[in-house]
Amino acid sequence: MTPPPYVPGHGLLTGRAVVITAAAGAGIGGATARRFLEEGARVLISDAHERRLAASAQELEKEFGADRVAALPCDVTSEEQVQALYDLAVERFGRIDVAVNNAGLGGTADLVDMTDEQWGRVLDITLNGTMRCTRAALRIMRGQGAGAIVNNASVIGWRAQKGQSHYAAAKAGVMALTRCSALEAADHGVRINAVSPSLAMHPHLVKVTSEDLLDELTRREAFGRYAEPWEVANVIVFLASDYSSYMTGEVVSVSSQHA
Repeated sequence: MTPPPYVPGHGLLTGRAVVITAAAGAGIGGATARRFLEEGARVLISDAHERRLAASAQELEKEFGADRVAALPCDVTSEEQVQALYDLAVERFGRIDVAVNNAGLGGTADLVDMTDEQWGRVLDITLNGTMRCTRAALRIMRGQGAGAIVNNASVIGWRAQKGQSHYAAAKAGVMALTRCSALEAADHGVRINAVSPSLAMHPHLVKVTSEDLLDELTRREAFGRYAEPWEVANVIVFLASDYSSYMTGEVVSVSSQHA
């Protein structure tokens, strides 16, 4: 089955100031940055890959205007770099309305062969990085009395898959972090939700996943195809917008997998 037509913007985020991590390239983060701009937002994108980030920022600036696009390299394992990212957002935009925590790291290794370094790196980027960015955003949004945070989890936080103990543990942690921090943020008018994609195809996934496994995962999808990154980004837009004003602490599955 072929993907549906690309959905045009509807001004759902006009004027909003947004920070997005891991937003360079052709994955979910890059698609989200583009979708937010199409919906009228001002966007600060970040990524640990500096050259790829610069190329993405240049492309978006050319299309949407330099006044609506900013970029800063950020390694989410560094508290100093995370703080610098949010300081720049406030300096550039005056406030932060939305934070999208997309940074994560996967990989495949059986637990018996996994090193402490492999385990720790996946957890530090995927879970601890999300925590650092959520904490930084909350410190600003609580003072504003408003804001929305959207974390990127994964269906693997719910469903078992061989060789994914570290990634599954990290994504399950992102889900728990989302639920607990949402209760803390609610009194300050801040909403925190997460998306949980199943299979969204992008170049990096092809590099780290075997063709046989991708074929198997695709067959599990009810539509018989993987999601386009922009289809996940559409749900992130929804959770960041006023259309989801009564939702917080929720983890929304973006999946067509068979039950």
